[in-house]
Amino acid sequence: MLNDSTTQKLTFKQTLWISGMLFGLFFGAGNLIFPIYMGSLAGNKTLVALIGFLITGVGLPLLGVTSIGVSKSEGLIGLSAKVGKGYSYFFTCVLYLTIGPFFAIPRCATVPYTVAIEPLFGGANTGIVLAIFSAIFFAVVLAFSLFPGKILTWVGKILTPLFLCFLSVLVIAVLIKPMGKISTVAPVKDYAQRAFTTGFLEGYNTMDALASLAFGIIIINVLREHGINEPIAIAKNTAKAGSVCCIFMALIYLFVSIIGAQSSAIFPLSANGGEVFLTVSQHYFGNIGVIILAFIVTLACLKTAVGLVTGASGTFKSLFPKFIPYKAWAVIFSVVSFLIANLGLTAIINYSIPVLMFLYPLAITLILLGLFGFSFGHRRCVYVTTTAFTLVAAIFDFIAALPKEVLNALRLTDTIDFMREYVPLFKYGLGWIIPAAIGVAVGLIIAYLTRKCSITDRMENGSDAVETKQR
Repeated sequence: MLNDSTTQKLTFKQTLWISGMLFGLFFGAGNLIFPIYMGSLAGNKTLVALIGFLITGVGLPLLGVTSIGVSKSEGLIGLSAKVGKGYSYFFTCVLYLTIGPFFAIPRCATVPYTVAIEPLFGGANTGIVLAIFSAIFFAVVLAFSLFPGKILTWVGKILTPLFLCFLSVLVIAVLIKPMGKISTVAPVKDYAQRAFTTGFLEGYNTMDALASLAFGIIIINVLREHGINEPIAIAKNTAKAGSVCCIFMALIYLFVSIIGAQSSAIFPLSANGGEVFLTVSQHYFGNIGVIILAFIVTLACLKTAVGLVTGASGTFKSLFPKFIPYKAWAVIFSVVSFLIANLGLTAIINYSIPVLMFLYPLAITLILLGLFGFSFGHRRCVYVTTTAFTLVAAIFDFIAALPKEVLNALRLTDTIDFMREYVPLFKYGLGWIIPAAIGVAVGLIIAYLTRKCSITDRMENGSDAVETKQR
């Protein structure tokens, strides 16, 4: 119960409970492998990179959940429908496929494989071993997805605390006995020249901002069950609970990125964050630590994969109710995830980058429009022009993130080089910002002019009516 129904304010206990729910929704394997890998690359610029990472990995997910409530939308479909029904279907499908069977779900299998299974075989027959492991993994995922039960809730409540306990022990070990001085570790790759923007873009890989649009309605419904219905009250209480969650997430990112930075002082660079985590765990705890880590990560990723399969299957069933039933979607997504998982963790991460470069600008602008739409009455023309300008820019960001051999095959290398040279912020992967701002300005002008014309027409019609009546 609320302290005062008129204030629509959560109690302290309720705030903590919803904060824990938010943490459970957002926290997964990707939330560990990306910041630790970022730290290993950023070296003595880790804190600068972390600031950028926190904006997209923590701040945007909070804004995404809040925007659903503020805009009075019934989830992602409702919010994106402010642009148009066709766009709503397109954006919802692409987003769920990204956080589902194309990237996030396969990653759930490849992370525990990289951390736990691959080292046992010393790199031998990795293709066969990955195929066997992922087949077993997704067979279990499918079984739970077809017949979900309370065991998933139980596993989730047990595994997350266990993993955090193990992580805490690892953090304490690093603080007590550092692997090396971060100040001596020189940043590599893009972190050497632009640590902040590279960290900002690295936050895309968590996919939490995309997930926030999908999960936002869950939090909003929980608030409504507690008697909080006003958009402003929903926004305030979501921000309050989300802030607690975000502070906790930020601390985890801070410590994990420091671990990654320290690892580069004594170990060579790894191919991905899963390998960094394995190396550090083995360094401090030996094979026993690796086994414990492997057990917890595998089951935690299993739970996450089941949640994503059931969520994506339910969404596609609601979008296309007359075509494929829920269980068929679950089978399709599990099989597709199995096939993509066999590409390996590094390949999945690399292939996901162009897609995320395309989706994130659209997600960010949609979130901001949902948050501040009250200022222009959520006029559709503003949503349309902003999205249209951002979409064009996002397509070029997608193209620029493609592998060089693909750009050469498509004969787009010269075009992308030209844009990197002359389009503001494009070389940083942020070329969409100015077009999006122009789209907002154009939309607001159209909204103002059409509203003014509408008022003028009503006034003229009113005057004509008065004159007619007087005659």
